[in-house]
Amino acid sequence: MPEYLPPPPPTTGPHHGAPPYPTTMPAQGSVLPIGVTSVVPTGGIGSTGMMLAPLSGQTQAIQRSHVTNAIREVTVCKASDGKVGMRVKAINKGIFVCLVKKESPAAMAGVRFGDQVLQVCGVTVAGYSMDKVHDILRKAPNNGIVIAVRDRPFERAVTLHKDSTGHIGFQFKDGEVTAIVKDSSAARNGLLIEHYLLEVNGQNVVGVRDKDISNIINECGPTVSVTIMPGFVYKHIMKHMAANLIKKMDHSIPDL
Repeated sequence: MPEYLPPPPPTTGPHHGAPPYPTTMPAQGSVLPIGVTSVVPTGGIGSTGMMLAPLSGQTQAIQRSHVTNAIREVTVCKASDGKVGMRVKAINKGIFVCLVKKESPAAMAGVRFGDQVLQVCGVTVAGYSMDKVHDILRKAPNNGIVIAVRDRPFERAVTLHKDSTGHIGFQFKDGEVTAIVKDSSAARNGLLIEHYLLEVNGQNVVGVRDKDISNIINECGPTVSVTIMPGFVYKHIMKHMAANLIKKMDHSIPDL
């Protein structure tokens, strides 16, 4: 495997001194519409022996972003406002977390966007409406609320490796992946368009501006893990979500 060369220090501009767009673009075209944010390689990544992904399974960033689909129990209490700090949405007879508020009991218990709620206080909620689940939470005791969740069943994490210019090979707009660069780490590792970015190295980026997501990626080390969700599921979960609620989303770096 070729040795990774760390990216050069930034100079000026959103692409750190590199040309604004690569010369080998996907089918979408060689000129991007105004407002599209790009995280793309501009050289040094097309060699035949290029690794698919680094041997990085032990890094904290990858551990934070690991999607297990496993079932776990979390125990939460109510805050001073009588709420646990999460909202849910009903999809295909299942209940999914669509909002975890910053510094809320749900956030501190490790509940994450996209988790599937299976039980609340011993009540199986499959087939329940969003309002019925919220009502169960409202009537629950202040302490010792046990919630069984399946870890983010609609999501998957893709580990990417920065090239010598610090780029990983995809473009996104409003959080949605819109293009994959040929022969990039994103292409080699199976990142897909029409998927939304939910986490970067385990940190929730739902509702975060594209510019700020790019900054988070740029501040990561040579390895970046992005957690994505199909667009049709994401849009269903986020449908009718008020902007003032999205701003309250927990964007803290999860503990291990």
